[in-house]
Amino acid sequence: MTVSTELSTRTLNNYVGGAWVEAPGAELHDVVNPANGEVLARVPFSTAAQLDEAVAAAREALPAWREVSTIARARKLFELRQKLDDRKEEIARAAVTEMGKTLPDATAEVGRMIEMVEAATAIPTTMQGRVLEDVARNVDAETIRQPVGVCAAIAPFNFPAMVPFWFLPFAIATGNTFVLKPSEQVPMTQALVFESIDELGLPPGVVNLVNGSREVVEGMLDHPGIDAISFVGSAPVAKIVYERAAKSGKRVQALGGAKNHMVICPDAVVDPTVKGLIGSGFGAAGQRCMAGSVIVTVGEGHDRVIPALVEQSKKLTVGDGLDQGTDVGPVISCEARDRISGWIEKAVEDGAELLVDGRDPGGDPEGSYVGPTILDNVKPGDRIVGEEVFGPVLAVVNVDTLEEAIDVVNASPFGNGVSIFTESASAVRKFRHDIEVGMVGVNIGVAAPVAFFPFSGWKASFLGDLHAHGLDGVEFFTRKKTITSRFFSGGQTSGSYFVEH
Repeated sequence: MTVSTELSTRTLNNYVGGAWVEAPGAELHDVVNPANGEVLARVPFSTAAQLDEAVAAAREALPAWREVSTIARARKLFELRQKLDDRKEEIARAAVTEMGKTLPDATAEVGRMIEMVEAATAIPTTMQGRVLEDVARNVDAETIRQPVGVCAAIAPFNFPAMVPFWFLPFAIATGNTFVLKPSEQVPMTQALVFESIDELGLPPGVVNLVNGSREVVEGMLDHPGIDAISFVGSAPVAKIVYERAAKSGKRVQALGGAKNHMVICPDAVVDPTVKGLIGSGFGAAGQRCMAGSVIVTVGEGHDRVIPALVEQSKKLTVGDGLDQGTDVGPVISCEARDRISGWIEKAVEDGAELLVDGRDPGGDPEGSYVGPTILDNVKPGDRIVGEEVFGPVLAVVNVDTLEEAIDVVNASPFGNGVSIFTESASAVRKFRHDIEVGMVGVNIGVAAPVAFFPFSGWKASFLGDLHAHGLDGVEFFTRKKTITSRFFSGGQTSGSYFVEH
């Protein structure tokens, strides 16, 4: 990323202690519109000292915020939900401008972000503990949930609105304070969101935003004032985050990369299946951790579905995500474009047949465009099957049986999402039982769960014990405390608890 020389370009601020603050002395880097190369803003790469200020503010705010009732915290989230809904179009356009996805895609993302807030408003119910009377004579036991402390999240570029909200609303609803580091490639969306957060009148320091890159990330992982870390990014970095943060005594959830498969059975209904494959493989230009990137056709499923898929894929329009009629926007950067094009070349060198070539899709020459690409006759052991491309590229592997398809999926080191397209209940029953993947779709292209269920990746796609959002989110952001109690007033008598137990 280059440093902008445009003095008129807006410089983003951090949000610390309930106020927007500059990051003096921090390097400034360009935020670039991937559709046309335009410099949108400058983002500071904050220093460790500036992170310290945010953590100190969160630490100071923690005792008072914890004492706010769960109902009052939930009501603040109801307010936030309304404010975000009032600005949902503005937020969606910001995500398009800095990330590149199409406006319908971004609008759906903002809808999911709001859904997360809605789920977190249920905290007076979901944070409840358990009570058992008379575990021994006149002895009661109860488990309650209390906040973990200061929590931090490190977010990726591909969902600038939604992914930070996998964590933020659940963290503050349960009584924690929070520090967010958005991706330095897409910091403007959360800057806009935090304008709505600022209007809530939360106690200063409950929610903080620190822009930055590696220095801030490493500072979060090691910081003694941070109690829990949430991360979404590539698998290699997720492993580093998990190990380093856990070593410093933190609770960690690290969501890594993916290589998601879509299994096509011979009885798949062609038109909706093709629609699901296109939406999964080419939506957001393939830059989703839940994007389908490997199609596994079973027997006649190949000849029934792939020709129709090729035909429809060639009709897709590549261009600026804000333009009406655009089906596929740019990838995040020119570096990403070149990397994805390199993967296509490698696959052809390994023997794949290039049915649709997206390496020269047109569009603004200053943009970072890769069009829909389909590679057929890919072998299960080829590099493009095993490694994450993160672009609009579908690799087609052909097998004879459902058992072979399951073996192809289970051979992957990743286990994030998988889909099967079939009308056979028995095939679905076998598939869902045998597949080693955490999120399964049946005739669903993108099997991402709604906010009330956990985002439950397996294997190299997730490191930790408790997943994002759903009840797992409440579990992650709370600690259990169990109290065993007896009272002697009131004339009750009993024997020894220890003898009876």
